[in-house]
Amino acid sequence: MTTSITVIILTLNEAVHIARAIESVQSFATSIHVVDSGSTDDTTSIAAEMGATIVRHPFTNYAQQFQRALDTLTITEDWILRLDADEIVEPDLARRIAEKLRDVPLEVTGITFHAKTIFMGRWIRHGGRYPLTLLRLFRRGRGRIEQRWMDEHIVVDTGRVMHFAGGFANHELKDLSAFTDKHNRYATREAADVLLTKYRLGPDDRSIDRGGTSRQARLKRWIKERLYNRLPFAVSSTGYFFLRYLVQGGFLDGKEGLIYHFLQGYWYRFLVGAKVTEFERALADCTDAPGRLARLRKVTRLDL
Repeated sequence: MTTSITVIILTLNEAVHIARAIESVQSFATSIHVVDSGSTDDTTSIAAEMGATIVRHPFTNYAQQFQRALDTLTITEDWILRLDADEIVEPDLARRIAEKLRDVPLEVTGITFHAKTIFMGRWIRHGGRYPLTLLRLFRRGRGRIEQRWMDEHIVVDTGRVMHFAGGFANHELKDLSAFTDKHNRYATREAADVLLTKYRLGPDDRSIDRGGTSRQARLKRWIKERLYNRLPFAVSSTGYFFLRYLVQGGFLDGKEGLIYHFLQGYWYRFLVGAKVTEFERALADCTDAPGRLARLRKVTRLDL
């Protein structure tokens, strides 16, 4: 039995990454869709030259952009792969997908991968960062993406999830300025998510709680919402860094690991907490949900 796969990649100024991402899936992909939100570099021309279909649409957040792609693209393939522009499917996993996917039982609707992080050229193996189990491959019509401003996961509505071994890497090629700028924007979105949930200002998508994705993702969400977010942010961010760097062995990742674990495991988590504090103060004189939502839109500059 044969099977077909389409790949969806969201992009904005990813000329440094896009060719590598597309090349990593060409051995098994039937089609590749690049959904671009206004690149001013060569992202779309590179992707088009490599055979990808280009669709342009303004960006609100990742979840909305990806779900719109699922809902509006002409997809006839059996399976859909979500791939970020700075990610690659390594050759061993590409071979496994090409050779094994056709034999997957019909009741299996989602496939998880073990993702690894390559930072400043080094594989970050410790600090709880490997393996990260992510559901990225799913049957057409069976998967959707959680509608959240950050930490969104693919979930399948029916069927069983299984795992494919092999290399799946997030390998950022941009510099530290781009890394910190991106995480500053992420922190705004995550802080907005925290307050949207706290004050019940919109739909609270908890699809992950019902299953249909990796157990690891569900556990991490539970810990974050039930424990981590209830602590003072100076305590939670500091404790999280020491857990990653000392208890989980992040120090074994060398100089690159120190930079990564400090920036992503402490500075970013501290920044999220600080922004939650800042935004919540801005809501202090708002007494109803419409007023809070309007004020949160203003201070975050997000189309909430």
